[in-house]
Amino acid sequence: MNFEAFNFQPNVAAGVLEAGYVIPTPIQAQAIPPILKGCDVMGLAQTGTGKTAAFVLPILNRLMGGTHGIIRALIMAPTRELAEQIHQDIETLGRKTRLKSVTVYGGLGINPQIRNLKRADIVVACPGRLLDHIGRHTVDLSQLEVLVIDEADQMFDMGFLPDIRRILTHLPQKRQTLLFSATMPTAIRRLAGDILRNPATVQIGTTAPADTVSHALYPVTQHLKTALLLNLLGNTHTRSVLVFTRTKHRAKSLGKKLSVAGYRSASLQGNLSQGKRQAALDGFRNGTFQILVATDIAARGIDVTRGSHVINYDIPSTPEAYIHRIGRTGRATRSGEAFTLVTEDDRDMVRAISRIVNSKIERRTLPTFNYNVPASIRGDSPQRQRKPHRKFIGVNKSRNRKTSRLNSRI
Repeated sequence: MNFEAFNFQPNVAAGVLEAGYVIPTPIQAQAIPPILKGCDVMGLAQTGTGKTAAFVLPILNRLMGGTHGIIRALIMAPTRELAEQIHQDIETLGRKTRLKSVTVYGGLGINPQIRNLKRADIVVACPGRLLDHIGRHTVDLSQLEVLVIDEADQMFDMGFLPDIRRILTHLPQKRQTLLFSATMPTAIRRLAGDILRNPATVQIGTTAPADTVSHALYPVTQHLKTALLLNLLGNTHTRSVLVFTRTKHRAKSLGKKLSVAGYRSASLQGNLSQGKRQAALDGFRNGTFQILVATDIAARGIDVTRGSHVINYDIPSTPEAYIHRIGRTGRATRSGEAFTLVTEDDRDMVRAISRIVNSKIERRTLPTFNYNVPASIRGDSPQRQRKPHRKFIGVNKSRNRKTSRLNSRI
């Protein structure tokens, strides 16, 4: 089966061809036909399976027939990064359609958004800023035909469900509704039951990581995490690496330490302005930054096809969060690796993650690393005597000098 089987409008088909799409992914093959027929759809698929195109392409196809310049499709996303990614996919796939997509989220001036909304066909929005526009009467959703709620389980995790229900009261009752989620907690199942009418359910696999990702655990004491991370990067052949931390402060601090160690790195966390967040994300996508240190705010908003590794500096708080984090590598048919630094306190979560991965995860150690450094030395100094074989592409030649400066700061 190829994309020609969907009989898209010529301008939509041209966008598919230009984007290089040939064979639909399983979620695309199963979700596109019922969406084209106008059915409500509940899509259950792990991240990185191509579900954005599964709803974007039928929406573009539908909107080609009808009046342009009025809002006929609304896509709600939990994060700014995901909203931008969806918007970019719409622009790529809809390049030949002349349909206009705009993003609506906080952190940017509202007046440019107001101007753009006056001529939009598709709005990709985060709930909070969309409610702001609704309250100001600066968005007209009266002609809406299609509603998409993407990453519904993260909407729930971030406390957006009340906002979504308020937004629903301002939308036409007669519409097509598509809900996509990687997991299906009770609150999301209840929401789906309230807003979907006789939906077609499309489920790809189970709530588990993509099989293109390999997993490994690296046991370590808390005070040696940074030293182990540096050694791991120095002994692993990587292209680009996404490192996850539990807190905003740790993401910022670790990003700076990696920069001092000679890596082209940046951090992505909630305290950054929208401009700096976008610059970090764009730099990671285009290769300016080799490493992006992020909190979970980025776990679903980053679509980086060249990413080779995800490293959990801090273990995630739930098995589902693990799925979302490592979904940033091994996307589509590409392979990827997920490394997790674990301490004795992480035993219960390791067991829970092993269950969702459906196998015991390999534990690894680095033979060149000294795991016996006492906490009083703050972890890194003795490691300086060992020079790991550096396979990380593009590491600054002055890294050894910078690493020494780093070790004195940790």
